[in-house]
Amino acid sequence: MPLVVIPTPIGNLGDVTLRALDELRSAGLVLCEDTRHSGPILEKWGVTAPRMSYQKFNERARVDEVLRRLADGQKIALISDAGTPGISDPGAVVIRAAIENGFPVDVLPGATAFVPALLLSGLEPQPFVFVGFLPDKEGERAEVLNRWRNVGVTTVFYLSPHKAFRHLSDMARLWGPRRAALAREISKIHQEVRRGDLQALAESVADGVKGELVLVVEGVLPEPDARDWQEEALALRQNGLSVKEISARLASGAVTKNEIKEWLIAVERDGE
Repeated sequence: MPLVVIPTPIGNLGDVTLRALDELRSAGLVLCEDTRHSGPILEKWGVTAPRMSYQKFNERARVDEVLRRLADGQKIALISDAGTPGISDPGAVVIRAAIENGFPVDVLPGATAFVPALLLSGLEPQPFVFVGFLPDKEGERAEVLNRWRNVGVTTVFYLSPHKAFRHLSDMARLWGPRRAALAREISKIHQEVRRGDLQALAESVADGVKGELVLVVEGVLPEPDARDWQEEALALRQNGLSVKEISARLASGAVTKNEIKEWLIAVERDGE
């Protein structure tokens, strides 16, 4: 029988799928990140299968027991406290072990926090990189941030609320004034998205913040090819547009209005 990986709601219990309920109700065992947390929810859904804890402190020790039960023909459902097991939650170790030992594994689609946050950010949604939680130790955290600093795609992190100010401040210092969005309490009553640069977001949580957090950061913009805008500026000038009009049309995050104006004025002065 298979190991079935089942996402559970990250806030609103109405987000559970009908298929998830069917799989949970037909399981012979439910592996829970925390049986005390999942017990009342499973009972509410009519899931009567025995429960066994499976968390980062005991997941390796649980693998042999899980494999033995799978070999005996037992169907096992794997859940976390919220979201998809194995994504910044326990689960990847037992999933990998089941696959390596030839047992069927199924993963149901369902709730996860970073996909809604990515779309709510308003930043480019694809391609993107999901990093997850940053290390607690400052040196290790700096190493990870430096590794991803120059990636040219949107980057997604999970943040713990009591570490948010420190981690955002480190990122602002190492990454500079990058555009970002901080999504809080996805799918819950107090869902909120704060948008701004990294420093502004750090300042917004300086006095504390509550709830689960997802940080979405803009990728590094490619260095502009000066020839592109310069050639277009000259063509527009030849078509009769003023320097002011051209600078307003071509200005972007890569080149400012003043830079365009100064370049055009210098070119025309040198050509006299």
